[in-house]
Amino acid sequence: MTATTAHVPWNTSGGGDSPQVTDPDPLGPQRSRAQALRERLCPPMPGSPLAGWLATLSVAVLAGLLRFWNITQPRGVYFDEVYYTKDAWGLLTAGYEIDSKSCSGPAYVVHPPFGKWLMAASEGLFGYTNCSGVPHGDPELGWRFSSALFGTLAVFVLARAARRMFRSTLLGCFAGLLLAMDGLEFVQSRIGILDIFLMTGVVVALACLLLDRDDGRARLADRLAAAATPRPGPAPPPAGGSPGANGAQADVDGTHGASAIAAVEATAATATATERQDRLRELYGPRLGFRWWRLACGVVLGLSMGVKWSALYTIIGFAALAIAWDIGARRAGGAWRPVLGALRRDLPAWAATFVVVPIATFLATWTGWFVTDGGYYRHFYGNGFGAAVHGWWKYQMAVLQFHEGLDQGHDFASHPMSWLVMARPVAYFYSSPAYGTPGCHDPAGCSREVLALGNPAVWWVGTAGLLGMLAWWVARRDWRAALVLVGFGSAFLPWLLFPKRTMFFFYALPCLPFLVLGITALAGLALGPRGASDARRLTGALTVGVYTIVVVLLFAYFYPILAAQVIPYSSWRARMWFPGWI
Repeated sequence: MTATTAHVPWNTSGGGDSPQVTDPDPLGPQRSRAQALRERLCPPMPGSPLAGWLATLSVAVLAGLLRFWNITQPRGVYFDEVYYTKDAWGLLTAGYEIDSKSCSGPAYVVHPPFGKWLMAASEGLFGYTNCSGVPHGDPELGWRFSSALFGTLAVFVLARAARRMFRSTLLGCFAGLLLAMDGLEFVQSRIGILDIFLMTGVVVALACLLLDRDDGRARLADRLAAAATPRPGPAPPPAGGSPGANGAQADVDGTHGASAIAAVEATAATATATERQDRLRELYGPRLGFRWWRLACGVVLGLSMGVKWSALYTIIGFAALAIAWDIGARRAGGAWRPVLGALRRDLPAWAATFVVVPIATFLATWTGWFVTDGGYYRHFYGNGFGAAVHGWWKYQMAVLQFHEGLDQGHDFASHPMSWLVMARPVAYFYSSPAYGTPGCHDPAGCSREVLALGNPAVWWVGTAGLLGMLAWWVARRDWRAALVLVGFGSAFLPWLLFPKRTMFFFYALPCLPFLVLGITALAGLALGPRGASDARRLTGALTVGVYTIVVVLLFAYFYPILAAQVIPYSSWRARMWFPGWI
């Protein structure tokens, strides 16, 4: 929410702004303003940190139990595991993807290697099937373990991120539970394909971005407090009066009259070095130093792009949020020129974080291809570093051409607009066990399926909630509503640019965390502020409680067709609510 308060001078040491030494604590007013500014820029986290960790961790443990239970079923490879398990084995044994037909030489693959490296790591720990079809250890656990681990991690990190966003442990756990109880996230956590790694990367990058937001605002408040502390010796006021004494104080959004700004700029040009720094601080705000969480965000986004290229759009969306938050923080802190302040103070590091760091990290995910000799196009242009770079670029262009031309039909292909209502989920696995076979006790026969189907109470309510987020942002300019809209839009809208491309519902998985956060925001509005009336709080609690129960019951109802359980055909048919689900 955009905060609106009176202007807080960057430096109160000049002339008429010096406090009168009549208070027992002459720095009391400065301390009060600094504390108020810090609480406004970075409100304290609620309750006990230990309780927050234990509560969110308990939600993650529940998610982990669900995802790891019977993870090796169904046995063998199903759906796109037929590709990625073999690619992971090639990376594990040779450092590059091996042609699975000839068991030698490079394979032409159309996704970057990082997600397959994660699968290769778990295959090395638990088991794999080699190119000749010979199993070692527990192959299904090998290529699905990393998916379940990252799917569980996503639940935990989203719960922590939501707790930080909404300053509520209850709402953080609520968000984690919604993600844990979603069928699509559950299914993707139990299959050896790439999308769960992409979604988890987006969630972790989001958490880093939120931590950077709080850290940056806390630093801003600290530096403003330090600048507001009087220094020994008088300092002459700037031409036209000091900022604190100027009659044209900051309006509610932190802007100032052009004449006052010009006066400060003119003073800065002729002042001493210390005075000049004070004047520039008044105009632009202080420097915030190196921002480690923002760097971590850039690294995670680069790794996410190393799973699938589509993370590029999330990089753009998060970069826009970061610079907008920087401008908002400087405005809330009283900078006279917050936009120029963000451009001068924050833009260079911002560009490094969201351009240079992701590119460098993405390139690093191709290390196996560069340091070995057998990768696809590795020596197409000869030997040497320049030839390798040329070959790698040719490889990327071939991948781009593949994706641009991917328009052949598929039984489970769907248009992106249909994802929001789950019109066409993808059947990853289906079989029809006959009466008398293990698990089937119905004379009419049974069904066994893995259907990539989201929880209707999450997807349908989350989609409707986007309208609520838009209204909330328009009415209140709340930054959390903007985050939901930008995050969802970055993951969803680019797919609309390619209407002829073959696409599937599970491509929408990176949208899910933002739908969950939107529902969580609405739940917070329903509960009301801590000072709301008992009737308001009770009504909100009952509404949110009933909704949570519906989410859990729907997950339990659809669980058999998410986890490949053998059920009577009639029970399977009852769960096919729409023709598009069959």
